[in-house]
Amino acid sequence: MLSLDQLAALQRATQSVYVDRLVAEYAVALCDATRHPAGYQLEGLGPYLAYGASPRGSINLVAAARGLAVLRGRGYALPQDVQELARDVLRHRLVLTYQALAEQVSADQLLAAVVEAIPAPRIDLARQPA
Repeated sequence: MLSLDQLAALQRATQSVYVDRLVAEYAVALCDATRHPAGYQLEGLGPYLAYGASPRGSINLVAAARGLAVLRGRGYALPQDVQELARDVLRHRLVLTYQALAEQVSADQLLAAVVEAIPAPRIDLARQPA
């Protein structure tokens, strides 16, 4: 259990977590793929998505990755953080079509396909930030 002061300190700590441009772009690509699946060779998702994740989805995905980095004792976010949190952050941001509901296709299934299709960037942790 945490006290309110400890929780506030953790929240402040997330603000100083470094997020590489490639990590942020990865979060944007995941969200964009839910809005424009054909552009990512995900044509099969089209009939199931009425609306994809908005740009706020990528902002919150990066914020969640910062929080996970803090919990894991790091001062930087990794693409794996974004990848692991994608379903939890984005599932409620997708609006599924009636066809998806009729065929019992879940948001998690669609997001799993997106995460699998969009390769996570490789980041050299030894390089200096630009």
